[in-house]
Amino acid sequence: MSTKHRIIPLGDRVLVRVAKVETKTKSGIIIPDTAGKERPEQGVVVEVGAGRTTDQGVVITPKVRPGDTVVFSKYGPDEIKIDGEEFYILSESNILAVIK
Repeated sequence: MSTKHRIIPLGDRVLVRVAKVETKTKSGIIIPDTAGKERPEQGVVVEVGAGRTTDQGVVITPKVRPGDTVVFSKYGPDEIKIDGEEFYILSESNILAVIK
Protein backbone atom coordinates (compact mmCIF):
# COMPACT_ATOMS: atom_id res chain seq x y z
CA MET A 1 0.00 0.00 0.00
CA SER A 2 1.56 3.27 -1.13
CA THR A 3 0.48 6.67 0.07
CA LYS A 4 1.63 9.97 -1.34
CA HIS A 5 3.00 12.36 1.22
CA ARG A 6 2.32 16.09 1.12
CA ILE A 7 5.29 18.21 2.08
CA ILE A 8 4.53 21.68 3.44
CA PRO A 9 7.63 23.89 3.80
CA LEU A 10 7.95 26.10 6.87
CA GLY A 11 8.65 29.84 6.92
CA ASP A 12 10.11 31.21 3.70
CA ARG A 13 11.08 27.78 2.40
CA VAL A 14 10.01 26.56 -1.04
CA LEU A 15 9.64 22.95 -2.22
CA VAL A 16 10.90 22.50 -5.80
CA ARG A 17 10.57 19.45 -8.04
CA VAL A 18 13.92 18.93 -9.71
CA ALA A 19 13.99 19.53 -13.47
CA LYS A 20 15.30 16.61 -15.50
CA VAL A 21 18.66 17.25 -17.13
CA GLU A 22 18.62 16.78 -20.90
CA THR A 23 21.12 14.20 -22.16
CA LYS A 24 20.82 15.27 -25.80
CA THR A 25 20.89 18.76 -27.33
CA LYS A 26 18.39 19.93 -29.95
CA SER A 27 21.02 19.44 -32.64
CA GLY A 28 21.46 15.78 -31.59
CA ILE A 29 24.70 16.03 -29.63
CA ILE A 30 24.73 13.54 -26.76
CA ILE A 31 25.88 14.98 -23.43
CA PRO A 32 28.15 12.67 -21.38
CA ASP A 33 26.83 11.06 -18.17
CA THR A 34 29.22 13.17 -16.07
CA ALA A 35 27.49 16.36 -17.21
CA GLY A 36 24.13 14.85 -16.27
CA LYS A 37 25.35 14.39 -12.70
CA GLU A 38 25.74 18.14 -12.24
CA ARG A 39 23.33 19.52 -9.67
CA PRO A 40 20.30 21.05 -11.43
CA GLU A 41 19.71 24.77 -11.02
CA GLN A 42 16.12 24.82 -12.22
CA GLY A 43 12.82 23.30 -11.22
CA VAL A 44 9.09 23.74 -10.68
CA VAL A 45 7.68 25.07 -7.40
CA VAL A 46 5.42 22.46 -5.75
CA GLU A 47 4.63 24.04 -2.38
CA VAL A 48 5.44 27.35 -0.68
CA GLY A 49 5.72 28.12 3.03
CA ALA A 50 3.71 30.89 4.73
CA GLY A 51 6.57 33.40 4.43
CA ARG A 52 9.37 35.05 6.35
CA THR A 53 8.53 36.62 9.71
CA THR A 54 10.25 39.93 10.48
CA ASP A 55 11.53 40.92 13.93
CA GLN A 56 8.30 42.92 14.35
CA GLY A 57 6.19 39.80 13.77
CA VAL A 58 5.00 40.75 10.28
CA VAL A 59 4.81 37.84 7.80
CA ILE A 60 6.17 38.66 4.34
CA THR A 61 4.46 36.36 1.85
CA PRO A 62 6.64 34.67 -0.79
CA LYS A 63 6.67 36.03 -4.35
CA VAL A 64 6.72 32.57 -5.98
CA ARG A 65 3.68 30.33 -6.39
CA PRO A 66 3.16 26.60 -7.01
CA GLY A 67 3.62 25.91 -10.72
CA ASP A 68 6.30 28.59 -11.25
CA THR A 69 9.46 27.42 -13.03
CA VAL A 70 12.39 28.88 -11.14
CA VAL A 71 16.17 29.21 -11.40
CA PHE A 72 17.99 28.92 -8.08
CA SER A 73 21.47 29.02 -6.61
CA LYS A 74 23.35 25.78 -7.28
CA TYR A 75 24.53 25.36 -3.68
CA GLY A 76 21.47 26.72 -1.86
CA PRO A 77 19.00 23.81 -1.74
CA ASP A 78 18.73 20.80 0.56
CA GLU A 79 17.97 17.56 -1.28
CA ILE A 80 15.19 15.25 -0.10
CA LYS A 81 13.60 12.15 -1.60
CA ILE A 82 9.95 11.39 -0.84
CA ASP A 83 7.98 8.52 -2.37
CA GLY A 84 10.88 7.87 -4.77
CA GLU A 85 10.85 11.40 -6.20
CA GLU A 86 13.65 13.95 -5.75
CA PHE A 87 12.87 17.43 -4.43
CA TYR A 88 14.81 20.43 -3.18
CA ILE A 89 13.85 22.59 -0.23
CA LEU A 90 15.35 26.04 -0.38
CA SER A 91 14.90 29.48 1.06
CA GLU A 92 13.08 31.93 -1.19
CA SER A 93 16.19 34.14 -1.07
CA ASN A 94 18.07 31.39 -2.98
CA ILE A 95 15.65 31.70 -5.91
CA LEU A 96 17.26 33.90 -8.55
CA ALA A 97 14.47 34.20 -11.13
CA VAL A 98 11.08 32.94 -12.31
CA ILE A 99 10.95 31.71 -15.93
CA LYS A 100 7.80 32.84 -17.73
